[in-house]
Amino acid sequence: MNQLTPTALVIIDHQRGILRGLGGLRQPEHDAALDATTNRIAGLLKKARHAGVPVLFVQHDGAIGHRLEPGTEAWELREEITPLSSEPVIRKRACDSFFETGLEAELHRLNAGRIVVAGCMTQYCVDTTVRRAVSLGYDVVLASDGHMTADSGGLRFEQIIAHHNTLLNGFDAGDHAVAVVKASEIEFLTR
Repeated sequence: MNQLTPTALVIIDHQRGILRGLGGLRQPEHDAALDATTNRIAGLLKKARHAGVPVLFVQHDGAIGHRLEPGTEAWELREEITPLSSEPVIRKRACDSFFETGLEAELHRLNAGRIVVAGCMTQYCVDTTVRRAVSLGYDVVLASDGHMTADSGGLRFEQIIAHHNTLLNGFDAGDHAVAVVKASEIEFLTR
């Protein structure tokens, strides 16, 4: 991947209620892990802004009664990663952040060929968006410790995250691929 390619940071579904009620008896562990992930994402955000790298936020709009119903406190983005007025918030209703949204148009407007991805939910929105981005012709850097999910299907969130990091690292389509890198090791070149 060419570090000189214009880069954008894309933060997916990092909303206040993203894991609310999904942790069962492990909810305190989920909450602590989400807080730690949020701190790493906030660090990425700070580095991107300092380097003048554009930041795009993706916010999931759940149906009425869903834990991420628009307009509810749970739907709001976490305060640690509040967008600046100049930073677009792309609203979506599916796992794929590109599906029926303006994300691709925004990335095209920015001339971005490389995106750094962080956020929630690993096996749904993060995985789907990363794969779709590569197939659309973007190089992707996934922050290995910058995405989070809840326990699901008998797997602990730690297992799901590790599995997707392994599965996505090197995933490619033509000349474009995914690199999975720790948030602390992701560098943004100053524009």
